Amino acid sequence: MSNENINAEKKSFLSKIDWMKVSMPIVGILVGAVVGSIIIAAQGVNPVEAYYYLIQGAMGSVDNLIGSIVKTIPLAITGLAVVFSYKANIFNVGAEGQLYLGAVAATLVGTSFIGLSSPIHIFLCLALAAIFGGAFAFIPGYLKAYKGFNEIVVTMLLNYIAVLFISLLVHGPMKEKGAFYPRSALLEKTAQLPKIAGTQLHSGIFVMIEITLIFYFIFKKTTLGYQIKAIGASPRAATYAGMNTKKLLVIVMVISGAIAGIAGAVEIMGVHLRVIENFSVGLGYDAIAVALLANLNPLGAILSAFFFGALRNGANGMQISTGVPTSIISIIQALTVLFVVASSAIPKLVEKLKRRAKKNAK
Repeated sequence: MSNENINAEKKSFLSKIDWMKVSMPIVGILVGAVVGSIIIAAQGVNPVEAYYYLIQGAMGSVDNLIGSIVKTIPLAITGLAVVFSYKANIFNVGAEGQLYLGAVAATLVGTSFIGLSSPIHIFLCLALAAIFGGAFAFIPGYLKAYKGFNEIVVTMLLNYIAVLFISLLVHGPMKEKGAFYPRSALLEKTAQLPKIAGTQLHSGIFVMIEITLIFYFIFKKTTLGYQIKAIGASPRAATYAGMNTKKLLVIVMVISGAIAGIAGAVEIMGVHLRVIENFSVGLGYDAIAVALLANLNPLGAILSAFFFGALRNGANGMQISTGVPTSIISIIQALTVLFVVASSAIPKLVEKLKRRAKKNAK
């Protein structure tokens, strides 16, 4: 292939990129960092020093970087679950509850079966977690599609049910015998995700990659992916085209819940190795921020999950070294996502200003 053809292909590829969507998350992160630095400075701390220790704690060593990746894995998987539902314009705010149910399912399988080979045991844990998460998501999906209930309200209420149900289990029938803290028994070794190269990084990272690839295949190569995007663009048009939109909405919600359930299983099987009361500190809710920051792009969801995971991992180092509270990280996250969401109106505003300028010129 000649250089001219290669250059032509590069130009064609670059012309297809929506640079507005690519740049907005980056600008949003910068805006969040700037406002965060103002708040840090108001506390009498040098923002440059604070951010140095934040980055140092997130990626300053191999162990720190691995720690950030470990925190990224459940965030990325739950972020993909939220992205999947949002593609069909149905808002799954219940990833937190579905994640908890998936964790319970994995624990039940991981503590009940003895003598299985590790691949089979791990597969069964993940499979039951997907079933539990999907079944829990079926409820808001059905109520939304066939009864007209608001899925945001239903999923939020179901989150409380799931979290309290887990609390009941770890204080009661699932509590480890003789344990002081509310927690389940330890998973069998065969149900635990193997560590990579003797580090705390576990093979859940491969589960994350596989889900991303499946996600890409569905939306690029299958009729289901086309139908989901069609519903997201215009439910009425999809109905006129002969699509069973109600059934598809339920399917989307179930798949989204299944992915979130797998995220809960991966977190338990790779990190905690047992169900602990309140083991998830808002992972399902942070997944919404991950999806929005990524502009509903699956690859972008992994990158934004790493951004949030790195912030979480580096926050403690920043607090220890400078005294800046870790809550500043939540402010930076919120400002970043807020800017990215608000930026979706910028192209329309620019177009409106152009039309007005042309009208005035006449």
